[in-house]
Amino acid sequence: MAENEQAKWYVVHTYSGHENKVKATIEKAVQNRNMEDIIPRVSVPVEEIVEEKNGKKHTRYRKIFPGYCLVKMIVTDESWYVVRNTKGVTGFVGPNSKPIPLTEQEVINMGLEEEVPVIYKIDFAEGDRVIIKGGAFSGLRATVVSLHPEKGMAKIKVYMFGDRETLVDIEVSQLEKDKEE
Repeated sequence: MAENEQAKWYVVHTYSGHENKVKATIEKAVQNRNMEDIIPRVSVPVEEIVEEKNGKKHTRYRKIFPGYCLVKMIVTDESWYVVRNTKGVTGFVGPNSKPIPLTEQEVINMGLEEEVPVIYKIDFAEGDRVIIKGGAFSGLRATVVSLHPEKGMAKIKVYMFGDRETLVDIEVSQLEKDKEE
C-alpha cells in the first residue's frame, strides 16, 4: 500500500433493513483488526423528519439510501475481505462487485465529509473564574476545572451551600469570563 494513498468512499449493497447492523459489524471488525487507518468511516446517511401529531412534534430519522451502506476505505485485499464478508453485505456497487469509488462531486452532494465536529469558541481557560449566566446555577461564580471544546462542555467548581465545593458539567454557552477577577 502506498503511503500517499487516500481513502475514498465506496457504496456497499446490504440486505434491506440491515444497514445499521452492517455498519456496526464493520466498525467492530475494523476496531478488532486495528484497521482504522484503512477503513476510517462507515456511514448510513439519514435525514431528520419532524412530524406534528396531536399538537406534538415528533422527530424521526429515515435512511436516505435504504439497502446501502457507505464505507470510506483504502481498498486492499484485507479491507475488501472485511467489508465483503460482513454478514448482511451482498457486495460492492460496481461492475462484477468490483468497488468503484464515489466521485468528489457525489461525496459533496451527499454531505459525507460534513460530519466534522463543531468546535466551540471559548474565551476562558482552565483555572479562570467564570460567572454562570444560565440554567439552575445562574448568577453563581465558579472556577473552570477542565474544558471539552469538541463537546461544548466545561467542568466547573461551584461553591454553594456555604463553602461546599461542587463539580458541575455545564455547556460553555452558559458561562462568561468573570470580569472582576
